[in-house]
Order: sequence, then structure tokens, then C-alpha cells
Amino acid sequence: MLVSHTAAAMSVSFDEANLVSPAGLVPVMRLGQDAGLHELTDEWLSVPTDKGANAGLKVAALVAGMVAGADSIDDMAVLRHGGMKKIFTGCYAPSTLGSFLRSFTFGHVRQLDAVASRLLVNLARKAPLFGTPSGEDFVFVDVDDTIVEVHGYQKQGSGYGYSGVRGLNALLATASTRDTAPVIIGQRLRKGAANSARGAKKFITESLGTLKRTGVAGPVLCRFDSAYYGHPAVSAALAGGAQVSVTVSMNPAVKRAIAGVPDSAWVPIQYTNAVFDEATEAWVSAAEVAEVPFTAFSSRTKDERITGRLVVRRIPELNPKAVEGQPTLFDTHRFHAFFTTVDAKDLDTVAADKTHRRHAIIEQVNADLKDSALAHLPSGHFGANSAWLVAAVMAHNLTRAAGVLAGGAFAKARTGTIRAKLIIVPARIASSARKIRLHLPESWPWQTAWENLHTATHSPPRAA
Repeated sequence: MLVSHTAAAMSVSFDEANLVSPAGLVPVMRLGQDAGLHELTDEWLSVPTDKGANAGLKVAALVAGMVAGADSIDDMAVLRHGGMKKIFTGCYAPSTLGSFLRSFTFGHVRQLDAVASRLLVNLARKAPLFGTPSGEDFVFVDVDDTIVEVHGYQKQGSGYGYSGVRGLNALLATASTRDTAPVIIGQRLRKGAANSARGAKKFITESLGTLKRTGVAGPVLCRFDSAYYGHPAVSAALAGGAQVSVTVSMNPAVKRAIAGVPDSAWVPIQYTNAVFDEATEAWVSAAEVAEVPFTAFSSRTKDERITGRLVVRRIPELNPKAVEGQPTLFDTHRFHAFFTTVDAKDLDTVAADKTHRRHAIIEQVNADLKDSALAHLPSGHFGANSAWLVAAVMAHNLTRAAGVLAGGAFAKARTGTIRAKLIIVPARIASSARKIRLHLPESWPWQTAWENLHTATHSPPRAA
């Protein structure tokens, strides 16, 4: 592609008052408005009036800026250009939104958590975030934490966590089905050096409560990594009506159980570099799985012990001293085990292993957030950063709902893809007969999806 005019024949001026760059915010924020974002915030949030006047509009402005790609307070200036004030109310200056965030205490953040939970419930009623579940397939709840890197010693709560970088610890819970992309049902910001399982029991209980209120049908399976293999987290999931699939650490009890697995129990699975043998209709793979009955937390009282299955995957240990034609006397293996309460008739050994490995889907959500609003935690105030995380989660879920309503590939696309193709769309504002019309680019490749979203959010309300 070449520029069609010479430098001397082209000039630039920033003087058009009827242009907006993120025209996709119109249907998206209409969706947020219909889901009660403003009303819920005004009802639940009690930030002092000197900073918290019009709290619903200010929270909505933060969410809108994040939907449009803002990852810092200064980036909220994206709301104040061209004709934005002609189509939106509450286009606040970044300094106003920064002062609003810094007024948040821990209690205010918990109030905003309540807003985010109820917003997700309302969004699930307006968009099929979980598809059309049959009531038999699992709804997967994945819990994990991630370190959001920060710089400087003035960030309250920052510290060196398990990743070895200075940051703050963001704990997330996501919900998804086999055919839908994850939405976030719980979030919490903690000190950078916080243990992964800190506060997990209450967090899991609240997250499962939010999921239940969405009305999604089907059994729930909570998937955790080994940091959450403890009685508080596992018992909270079971008490919330969910089953559990959790990676276990190689403690003596687990090692004894693995040692008791007979050689005939190991089954090859589809794994890295696996090859399917059509003659035998089986996978030829170096990885194998087996299972044995197992009782978790056997050192606790009998009523606190949890029975289930220990599913073990083994992979041959590479021996650098072995040479061709002179193999080692016996094979050694690396073992990876997880504990699950799901009955074998619902998930056999191979299916249980494949299902548990898909827990990694939450890492895609972490990357998605860090590619947008969580690229930075913008304030030195811990309460402000905690509120920023909650707003980022609401923006993520709102964008995800917009993608579902747009249809097609957008239903499972990254929020960055939805933002680039449906949100950051330039438009010229025109008015006629007291009506506003947005003129978008001709031959926009994703026009159909954009129109689907606009129609879904601006159609007349259905009859009761």
C-alpha cells in the first residue's frame, strides 16, 4: 500500500467536531445501561459525596474507557474528543476519574464487587454468555491468580510473589462451557507477596454464588492448580454444589498411591507428539494415564476427609546419558497427578485428564486482561487499584457479551479482537429531525457483526 498523494499535496488539521473514534461504544454502553450498570452503582456504592457524586456515571466512564482500550487513568481522555459529548453523558476528565478512584476504601471496593456480580447476572439474561446448555454438560469454574507487574516503591501493597517480579496479586475466577469463552465471575486484588490460596474459601463461595444467580444449567466443575489443594478451597467448592478437579502436590500419601498403580492400568493418551494409529484405533504416545481411589486430607478428622479419584499422568524422563543401542536398564517417569470428585461414569480416566488440562484457559483470560486494562495498575493507592481491577472485569464481561450478540467468530474472540473490529470504529455524527445518525466507514469488513450488535441493543423492549 502506498500513499496516493505527495507530502506537499497533503495537510492535516484536528478540527472536526462531529467525529468519534470508538463508535462501537454506542451499542456496548447501551448494553451496559440496559443491564443496570448505572443504577446498580448508584444503589450499592457509597463513596463520599465530595468525590463520589454521580458514581454511576463515573464508574460507567471508567468501564467505557477500558472497553475502548484505556490502560491508565490518562488514557481516559479517549472519552473527550470530537463529538463524544454529543452521544454520551458523563465524559469525565481523567483527573476527575483519578480523584474518584483514590477515594475508594476496602469497603467501597467490596461494594463495587457487588455491582460487578449483579451486572454479570443481568448480562447473562441479555446475552447467551453460556450458550444453550443442555443441563448435562459441565460448567467449568477455573480459579487462579496472576501477578500484575508494577514499578516503584510507592505502590501500596506491592511485593515480590511467586513469579519473582514486583507486583500486585490479582485473584480471578472464570466460568465457561465447552463451547463458550470464559467470563469472569469473581475478582480480588491482594498484596504482591500473598499466598495463592489466601482467602480462597470465601472467594470460591462468593464466585459460585454469582454463577448460580446467572441461572446457568448443568453440573459445575471447579478446576484448580496445586496452590489450591487444601481443605478450605476444596470444601468450599463442594459446599457450593460443585465437583472438584485439583492438581495435587507430590506428598508422601500421593507418592504411595502412585506406587500402587499396576502396570496394566496405564493407558496411552493424546499428548505432545502423539500419533494416531488407524490400525489399532489408538494413540501412540509417550504419555499415559491411570487412576486409583484416593482419600484427600486423610490427616484431618473423618468428617473432613474427602474421597475421590487420583488421576495420574506419567511421561518418560529423558536420560541424557542414554545412547542409541545402549538404553537404560529401566525407564523412569515424571508424574503429574490431580484429585477429582467427579464420578468415573461421567468422566473416565482419559476424559478426566483432558478436561483437567483445559484449566489453562484461565491463562488466556489473564493475558487478555493484561493486553488491555490490566497492562498497568495506575495508582499508588491500593484501594484505587482494587477498584480499577473490578472495573476492568466489568469491561471484560461487557465486551464478551457484546461479542456474543455480534455473533459469528466474535462469540469466542479475544476482547482485543472485538475492540479492534467492533469498538474502535470511526464515525461521523449527523442529526436530522431531532435524530442522530452515525455514518460509519463504507465497506467495513465487519459491518454485519456491528449491525447485529447495534440491532440487539437498540431493538424495542420485548412484551412482558
